[in-house]
Amino acid sequence: MLPFFTPDARLTLKVQTLMKFSHASFTLSAARLAGCPSDSLAEVAFAGRSNAGKSSAINALTGQSKLARISKTPGRTQLINFFSVADNHYLVDLPGYGFAKVPLKVKNQWQHELEQYLRKRQALSGLVLLSDIRHPIKEFDRTMIAWATQSELPVHVLLTKADKLKRGAANITLLKVRQELEPFPDATVQLFSIQQQQAIEELRRKVSDWLTVADEPAGLPTTD
Repeated sequence: MLPFFTPDARLTLKVQTLMKFSHASFTLSAARLAGCPSDSLAEVAFAGRSNAGKSSAINALTGQSKLARISKTPGRTQLINFFSVADNHYLVDLPGYGFAKVPLKVKNQWQHELEQYLRKRQALSGLVLLSDIRHPIKEFDRTMIAWATQSELPVHVLLTKADKLKRGAANITLLKVRQELEPFPDATVQLFSIQQQQAIEELRRKVSDWLTVADEPAGLPTTD
């Protein structure tokens, strides 16, 4: 006899079986919004300054050390990179900003494409914004948060390289950033280090929730 699941239990089972991040694989790179996958039902984007540890975070999330390319030259990633984690569900590695040694015209083009993606990408379910805990929330980070807020897009800030600070100092920075984010009700923040499994699991839960929101049924029948 098959086990009986309540609606909540069925949904929980669905989340657990759908988001197998270890199965993530590279799909394609796009230079602009028009080149993004047309079959996407839900995707979570990762953004941040070029030295914030974006690729390392994606690799830690998926448990794959070489999925997202880690360059020794900050700003090398100039394309929107898509990684499939399930049918029509993607992780998205956005171009880094801040330290790339490229002409101003190219930087402006990257900024334009980032804004277009955040404002117009219908399948986008959430934005993970990475910020080095030693230099948290710079001007363009605030711009990214503002763009996401205008699009009613939830944001989860990762204060990366948290292992570089003592616990007390890290928690003080976390509190300050949390206070700065108070005007943005859909923004959350956590300490993050690729050396801390608990932090990686917290990120996995957040990303999994966002990726499965498009799969949640409008309503499930109830029984008396």
